[in-house]
Amino acid sequence: MSKVRSKDTKPELTLRKALFARGFRYRANDAKLPGKPDIVLSKYKTAIFLHGCFWHSHEGCKYASTPKTNTKYWVDKIASNAERDKAIVEKLTAAGWNVIVVWECELRHKHDITPLIDRIEADLLAQLPKKMSVKIYEERENEILMVAEDIVEYRRESKSNAGMSK
Repeated sequence: MSKVRSKDTKPELTLRKALFARGFRYRANDAKLPGKPDIVLSKYKTAIFLHGCFWHSHEGCKYASTPKTNTKYWVDKIASNAERDKAIVEKLTAAGWNVIVVWECELRHKHDITPLIDRIEADLLAQLPKKMSVKIYEERENEILMVAEDIVEYRRESKSNAGMSK
């Protein structure tokens, strides 16, 4: 067990590289937050945890099996990990943070993690506050006609993504 890493694992590095390639800047393993999230995106007030399916008891996953030896120890250990995860998520959400949990099986043996990164990006962009503008179109006697519209900020796409949309 001494060889089991807690940070800079292969799935974590894969996820970090993909997020960085999309233009997201982050902190890794920020100890200032409860649970020391694997990836922290302060701009979006979002913490991303990358859970191993075995260690965090991923329901219905083929990688989350119970060992045949010393079963009671492992069941207790994995159950306490799951309880700790719930408590950490509650603390972060109470502090106003958005929490995203990514499972190891979503990255394992995948050559294309684009759908996962798209899902994370959509969740991050949904966290941004919408800006509104008010336009006054016309003034009549004691009456003002105005409309509130969303201000849309457009993101520039990279050259590799621009050619794929055709």
